[in-house]
Amino acid sequence: MDIHRCRFVRYPASAINAVAFTHSSLPSVSANKKFLQKNIQVRLAIGRANGDIEVWNPLQGAWHQELVIPGGKDRSVDGLVWVTDPDEEMADGKIIHGKSRLFSIGYTTTITEWDLEKARAKKHASGQHGEIWCLGVQPLPNKASAAAAGSRKLVAGTVDGNLVLYSIEDGDLKFQKTLIRTPSKKTKFVSIAFQSHNVVVVGCSNSTICAYDIRNGTLLRQMTLGTDISGGFKNIIVWAVKCLSNGDIVSGDSTGQVCIWDGKTYTQAQRIQSHSQDVLCLSVSADGSKIVSGGMDRRTAIYEPIAGQNGRWSKVFHRRYHQHDVKAMASFEGKGMSIVVSGGSDANPVNAPLQSAPKARFILSWWGNEIRIWHLLSPAQPLLDDPKAALSLRKNRKLLAQVLVKGDSHISSAAISEDGTLLVASTASDIKVFQLDFTQGESVEQFQVKKLDMATAGLAASKVQISADNRWISWVAEGSKVMVASVQSSRTASGIPYTVSRPYKLQRLRRQTPKHILLGGLGSYDRNITQMAFSPDSRMLSVADLAGYIDTWVLRVPGEQPNGAGGEDDQGATSESSSDSSEEESEDVAGERWVRSPKAALLPKLSASPVVLSFSKSPRDDGDYDLLVITTLKQLFVFNPLRGVLSEWSRRNTYPKLPEQFRDTRDQIKGVVWQGHRAWIYGVSSLFMLDLTQDFSVEKNANGEKHGTKRKRDGQEGGAGGRMEKHSLAVQRLRVAAGPDGGKWEDVEMVDAEDQKSIGASSGVDDDDDDVEGGELQRLRDDQGANGNTQGAEKAGTGARWWHTYQFRPILGIVPVEGVVEARALTTGDVQSGLPPLEVALVERPLSGDDLPERYFAEGEWER
Repeated sequence: MDIHRCRFVRYPASAINAVAFTHSSLPSVSANKKFLQKNIQVRLAIGRANGDIEVWNPLQGAWHQELVIPGGKDRSVDGLVWVTDPDEEMADGKIIHGKSRLFSIGYTTTITEWDLEKARAKKHASGQHGEIWCLGVQPLPNKASAAAAGSRKLVAGTVDGNLVLYSIEDGDLKFQKTLIRTPSKKTKFVSIAFQSHNVVVVGCSNSTICAYDIRNGTLLRQMTLGTDISGGFKNIIVWAVKCLSNGDIVSGDSTGQVCIWDGKTYTQAQRIQSHSQDVLCLSVSADGSKIVSGGMDRRTAIYEPIAGQNGRWSKVFHRRYHQHDVKAMASFEGKGMSIVVSGGSDANPVNAPLQSAPKARFILSWWGNEIRIWHLLSPAQPLLDDPKAALSLRKNRKLLAQVLVKGDSHISSAAISEDGTLLVASTASDIKVFQLDFTQGESVEQFQVKKLDMATAGLAASKVQISADNRWISWVAEGSKVMVASVQSSRTASGIPYTVSRPYKLQRLRRQTPKHILLGGLGSYDRNITQMAFSPDSRMLSVADLAGYIDTWVLRVPGEQPNGAGGEDDQGATSESSSDSSEEESEDVAGERWVRSPKAALLPKLSASPVVLSFSKSPRDDGDYDLLVITTLKQLFVFNPLRGVLSEWSRRNTYPKLPEQFRDTRDQIKGVVWQGHRAWIYGVSSLFMLDLTQDFSVEKNANGEKHGTKRKRDGQEGGAGGRMEKHSLAVQRLRVAAGPDGGKWEDVEMVDAEDQKSIGASSGVDDDDDDVEGGELQRLRDDQGANGNTQGAEKAGTGARWWHTYQFRPILGIVPVEGVVEARALTTGDVQSGLPPLEVALVERPLSGDDLPERYFAEGEWER
């Protein structure tokens, strides 16, 4: 595989302004009642400065980014609040876990509720008041009931010193009343926290902390901090307030001090100077035994009570985890985790906004409203042989075009055809299709972008995909709907114009979700589609959702009958409603139609969310394809979708037989690139090659015993990664070489200690879970017997079965590009062994100082 290491692709990561968990903690239960917490959906919401909202699943340390709701022009998310209702018990004894709703503010007068099932804004509400700077939700009373939960309020503090109430009863969101109006308009309400069901504590910009009774707006007590004696502004700004479980109040202010206040007398009990600059955020543990603070000086500090001194605290630890301000914090305790999540300006990009047109050697990247198209001119091997490689590399890339998508919403997804002639971009309000025309002459190059008309006005998409033959465009609408439209082309003297037909909906299989799960938690949020793929011959389409369900459709031509039993499945694809049926029939192009695969219902539900869904590049002997699926638990499956079965290779190579380095890596898999029967699988800092024609064997430990199928805890996991042992960092090797222009460059080879062993709990499987290969997948393996096709097993040569490296980091994405196969490549043995040459663009996005705003330097501190 030839690699172009690309660091010229721009993707500015946006600062994290807010983080919030659905639950701050889960009550401890006995071992025999642990199953009651299994269906509690704990999620982390992250709000960024560009308006993006991300939803993460902790997965006991595996941390999977499930959903990204793109922001828009002049939008920012500066506060997030989850409202979770109390649990209810059904008549049959089953528990309906409290439904969770997500609200946000953005330094405007508006509060927004988000519909996570459809990945869009659900409601907006505003009132006659200034910009909202802080937002809190009224906690449940001690004896929570459904009636008490329905009467909870959102309380917001504004820039003009008002405290306002918003009603969220009956699933609604509306302004109710202004509770407090301060006499001075210069006073700003900056932070907010609830001490009890009816008492709210507000941090102000005038050196005060106020406690109010929200039932009648009475000021219970005003706590004063004095003046800033260290210089700067006269007034002290209270950036953060939190309340401990015993009612005591914790505040962090612009002097760098953390103050403890007695919750009964509202007097200051202690003042700790732990930061050299403003304390911007606070977090407290559920039992009130720990306090964590983060500030402008990049420090994260932890405080614990002093033994034998009631109400006294001491700082026990601090460290600079961040390269810039620590702006937001949230904590969660439960399901074997006790973690604090912090965010700030030094946020690395997580999603992979990359696509490629391999045949045209184009690289597509996007962020905000801008799309950039790059052209890699020469293959990698001639550049490696060039003695002036450093100069040639700079000339090998060319920025062909910058496309600005009109509208206020940011781009949610984009796709480019393999030949580089078609471009699709989607936002929260529209889908736009462009025709690309690239003519390359001896002395002149011309690149034109033309917008095509498409009947998609008002449609939105979270993911788009173009088939390999450029004849179909598919996208995901409202989170879980699969839409498809045909693309027709006709060759004329002026070129090849494209026309796009009216789209229609593809029906998914109906899945039976238990009522107690559907009515609680996040509802049908896990039916959001996150993966979509066309087969290389463009005759099969597959999607997968967060719940682990896979749906497949096949393209039928007039007169073609479904192969195998299951004609009723095709009928079911259009029989859910008469409107859908007539719409699908009227939109057939030249008699072609997409129907549900006859064997689609045989594909089992996966035990974890898929992060990779990809068809192999070459078909099997029977015309079927290998569909590779990788889950968040590092489970790897290969399905034959037309037959509805696991492949023979996948049944032989179960999870315990996969390489230990692959199973133990902490990276979530981000994508795959195919090279014949080899799959190149990559994460943020890892790159693996697995040969899917060769069998793996169960690895043995130092005692010669085979590893079991259950993951073992090593007691050093807590949801935030493994605990580092002393002297566990391996020595890094540094190599210095001189370039052709006389300049020196450094190559640092990153070697992790013991190759990132002892993963333990990062898989997200509970201790009392069954083997990860159980359930439907195990039954499917057992039932298939020896009737499957073993294509490829006999072809396996003496090549490596697997390979991995951690040399590249952080990886934003890897996309294939195609070049001319030279005569030298034919003699390397790859083509002879059935492996076509592979050339990829590997885009790294290391965080640099140019990506960050200016930061604070303490006295005597300097940049390393």
